[in-house]
Formats: sequence, structure tokens, C-alpha cells
Amino acid sequence: MKLNGKGFLIIYLVIQCVAILAIAKDFDFFYFVQQWPASYCDSRRGCCYPKTGKPAEDFSIHGLWPNYNDGSYPSNCDSTNSFDDSKVSDLESVLQKNWPTLACPSGDGLKFWRHEWEKHGTCAESIFDERGYFEAALSLKKKANLLGALEHAGIRPADGKFHKMEEIKEAITKGVGYAPYIECNVDSSGYHQLYQVYQCVDASATNFIECPVFPHGRACGNKVEFPSFSSDVSRDEL
Repeated sequence: MKLNGKGFLIIYLVIQCVAILAIAKDFDFFYFVQQWPASYCDSRRGCCYPKTGKPAEDFSIHGLWPNYNDGSYPSNCDSTNSFDDSKVSDLESVLQKNWPTLACPSGDGLKFWRHEWEKHGTCAESIFDERGYFEAALSLKKKANLLGALEHAGIRPADGKFHKMEEIKEAITKGVGYAPYIECNVDSSGYHQLYQVYQCVDASATNFIECPVFPHGRACGNKVEFPSFSSDVSRDEL
């Protein structure tokens, strides 16, 4: 069968449409992950405060991660789109407050943000550019207000005080509208601590949703400590 110019054009357009749809459907939802700094620091690896100083006693962003409904996820999707700090230079003070690095040695956050953009953000280029990625995460943190949701339920940071895991989940569910996945760490005394909170977000990175699948993080026991981060104990570089 011979095709005329019009036939070739139709086939070309169909191929382009299929390619665009494939790109647009490169993931199903996001995990928005926040961590509790006191629990991060109270682990075997320890922590180092950022060069900007000790972060506030609040949850901080770990990342915004595209995922598939089967539990797998894409990563490092575009090696040509490296992190460019100039694109978020005017957001740096906000990022340092809400998305601080606690890794050692002490840093300014750029290495952390680079990792998150290049590993996860580049897999959602159909949704946003680099700046949009960080703005979306900052907006979600404000919407979630995890610390406010917990405090509203009478769950406040305190060393040596334990809470039922179900009470923590219920408080966050009431505050945000959807159940989270909570990951714990184990401190030197063997106690479980509230470490990371995973929340699911739709593919536009705008609205919280019911999680299609929960991650396979470190599970929590029935009683969990929500340790304080307000003490003035200093952290030296390791």
C-alpha cells in the first residue's frame, strides 16, 4: 500500500501524540516525604547542623518523589537537566528553613537539593521545571502542617514520652484528610521514634490523595517517641 503525503502526515501526528501521552504518563502519583529532625539526628549516623545554624523544631522536607501504582518508581530521568542553583537562588532562605540538610559535614543545602531534583524532580518534567518542583514541595508542606496537626491532638515533642502509633496516624489523617505512612527509626536505647511521614499527592503535585500503595519503610511499634529538637545540644561535624 502506497501512502501519499497526507497519509505520512497522519501517521507522523499519531506517533507524536502517542509519544506525548507516554511522557505525560511517566508516573502515577507522588510521595511527599517529611522528616522529624530530632529523630534524624538521634540515629547511628548522627547529624550536622547546616551552615545557617540549627533548624527550627518543625518537620522538614525530604523530597517529592514520583511513583507508580505498583510500588516502583522512576529515577534519574534526565541527565541533561542538571540542578541549576541560580534558578532557585531567591528561594534559598525559604528552602534552608523548610528543606534543610542535616547530613555531615555541614552544608548549605545545595548538594541535598541537587540530589532531590536530579533523582526525582527530573522524572516529573511533564509537570514542572526545576523551580516549580521546589515551589510545589514548599506549598505541600504548608498545606500539610504536620506539627500543627499533631499539636492539635495534644501530641507535642518531648523526650521520654511515648504515644500510640494509631493516635499519631489519626491526628495526621484528621489534619490532612488522608492517612499517612509513618516510618520510624530506633534510637540507641532501642525505642522507636517518629522519623518520616509519607503522604500521597496526585500527579499534578497539588492535592493530597489516598495512597495507591504504601512504601516499604521501617515499621513502627505500638508506642512511639516524638523526641524534642529544642534543646541546645550542639552538633559537631563528623
